[in-house]
Amino acid sequence: MSLKTRFLGIVTLLIVIAAAASWVAYQQLSEGIIERWGKQVAEIQVRYDSARLLQSLEREIGLARQMAQSSAIIQWAKNPGNDNASKAAINQMESFRNNFRGKSYFVALSSNGHYYYNNADNEYAGNQFRYVLDPNNPDDAWFYQLVNEGRDFHLNVNPDHELGVTMLWIDVLMRDDNNRILGMVGTGLNLDDFLENVVDLRQEGITTLFVDDSGAIQLYRDRNYIDFASIIKPKDSRNTIDLLFQAPQDKQKILGMLQMLKKRTDENSPIESGFVTVNGKKHLAGVAFLPAIGWFEITLLDLDTLLPTSFLWPLIAVFLASLFVTLIVFHQIIQSRILKPVMSLEKGVQRLQDGRFDLPYLAKPDNEIGRLVDHFEKMTTALRDTTHNLESKVAQRTEELHQLARIDALTGLNNRRGLDEAIASSIHKSQREGTGFGLIWLDIDYFKIINDTQGHQAGDEILRNVALCLETSVRPYDHLGRWGGDEFVVLLSPCDEQILEHIARRVRVCVERESAYTGYPVTVSIGGYFCQPGDSLDTILHNADKALYIAKKQGRNRACIHTANGEEIHTV
Repeated sequence: MSLKTRFLGIVTLLIVIAAAASWVAYQQLSEGIIERWGKQVAEIQVRYDSARLLQSLEREIGLARQMAQSSAIIQWAKNPGNDNASKAAINQMESFRNNFRGKSYFVALSSNGHYYYNNADNEYAGNQFRYVLDPNNPDDAWFYQLVNEGRDFHLNVNPDHELGVTMLWIDVLMRDDNNRILGMVGTGLNLDDFLENVVDLRQEGITTLFVDDSGAIQLYRDRNYIDFASIIKPKDSRNTIDLLFQAPQDKQKILGMLQMLKKRTDENSPIESGFVTVNGKKHLAGVAFLPAIGWFEITLLDLDTLLPTSFLWPLIAVFLASLFVTLIVFHQIIQSRILKPVMSLEKGVQRLQDGRFDLPYLAKPDNEIGRLVDHFEKMTTALRDTTHNLESKVAQRTEELHQLARIDALTGLNNRRGLDEAIASSIHKSQREGTGFGLIWLDIDYFKIINDTQGHQAGDEILRNVALCLETSVRPYDHLGRWGGDEFVVLLSPCDEQILEHIARRVRVCVERESAYTGYPVTVSIGGYFCQPGDSLDTILHNADKALYIAKKQGRNRACIHTANGEEIHTV
């Protein structure tokens, strides 16, 4: 056998060995890159889906909680037979209906089981009472279950057979000052619309669903899998997440993620991920816990669809070319043009896997590896920009929701929640510094008569005019807001009793004077209290309300101040 033949045989053998080694390396490298990339994408997708759901629900939840705190509805719930209270409560309910996204509401009373409802078409105007809840009726068991558990807030996916609708219900318990449960209020979002617009965005290769803490499916693109009315079902009869998986180990893996995340709610939005098999295909599952609603968000990524391994086939050509070059060139050339770039790329991949986008220097030889490095850098830059943009959008939306939850839409002033925070802050400051502050509580005289005679549009305009008077009568650093209905609160800090009396008088005069230009006289009754260090929120509100009551009793259109000693109330 000639040397040439032997040489060609050895070269051929080396090429075969190199080709086999290249194929194995390609398989491992491509799977590793896809898995690392998939975990990054899974985390981003989970956070995006979670933010999209919370953005759709947080405003509705906040409005439902405000509705549960409505004084008109609470007073009616205490005495549902009172016609005047019933009319005032119905008006308040309809006001909330127009603010809810789904333009619907429900109110269920504990005292008599009466269930009230109106929808976006205003179909039940004037006839909001729909039926009576029955503790022996399985369809009504959700109400009594939530009342018995005392669960203040609950999301419930359930069909209402009496109304003929299936919705995602937002349930909030209504309590009186003694924490006694008076009933339940809330709103409903059309399930089909919600699934189409929020849950199932028809992204190829991406499946999103939401489950409760028992794993029961609450939202999923296939309604057949949704576990309606989970709260009243035994756990062994619920449609749980394990229906999507055939392998027992996959079911245990997902349920284990749920339990692990539930124990780690003190961390900053942790994400768990792992590989599972769905319908015979390998998926990457990303799971996050949403403490705001008590649900888990699960995203299933079909990596074969999102990033088929065929996309990485050029790598095998790079490996074959690189390994073939090792047989015909010196080791130093191979070292400088192949091994070093691959090693630097590996470091970059490792950094990206660790969540770091500050890549080290990556060698870029003038070959396929160099182009791969360039693509990797561009991919890293795009992934970094996408992550930052998503975080920025989530932060912006969170801030917008934060503002919406604290601003009254009609007057532009703080709402009840914003005022509660401002009063709590002033109480802490008063205790810390040993100084007092002033609180003015006012409401518009005979506002219900104005609404009944002039209409709600005129009433809204009067509310805005009173708010404008407040803004022009107080100091720039004082806090003011709409407490609810026709009631307003002004928080004066720093303040003494003389300033409190002066501003209360100025507000009353301003409202009376400015109303003369609107064509309809408007006056306000004012109760003021100079708060002392150590006063609780209940004490402050009680004393201000007491002064307001005296102002009304004395004939309205006046300001009464509760003095610091807590006994005397005088008119200013």
